[in-house]
Amino acid sequence: EVQLVESGGGLVQAGGSLRLSCVFSGFRFDDYPIGWFRQAPGKEREGVSCISSSDGRIYYEDSVKGRFTISRDNAKNTVYLQMNSLKREDTAVYYCNAVVALRDYWGKGTLVTVSS
Repeated sequence: EVQLVESGGGLVQAGGSLRLSCVFSGFRFDDYPIGWFRQAPGKEREGVSCISSSDGRIYYEDSVKGRFTISRDNAKNTVYLQMNSLKREDTAVYYCNAVVALRDYWGKGTLVTVSS
């Protein structure tokens, strides 16, 4: 069974940092690209960042470039999202995602709240 479990969210002041983790199980983790998405209150889910399986390609949504860093540790089946210089508009539930054998898998999310 494929499972994704996010952690690391919380309440932080603007300008602060958080590191999110997503632990995967049930599939060969290092074969698949992994993405982080977020959904703010009243808004649609949007892509934040993704990382390829093996060649190191990384993508960031424009609003997080220079502030967020995605990384993966294949030995630990974990993807991280280091978030620095957080802004109020980063407040959202953050989800990790993998597409495995044409099926879309999501974790339950972790809430990040940035206060002013």
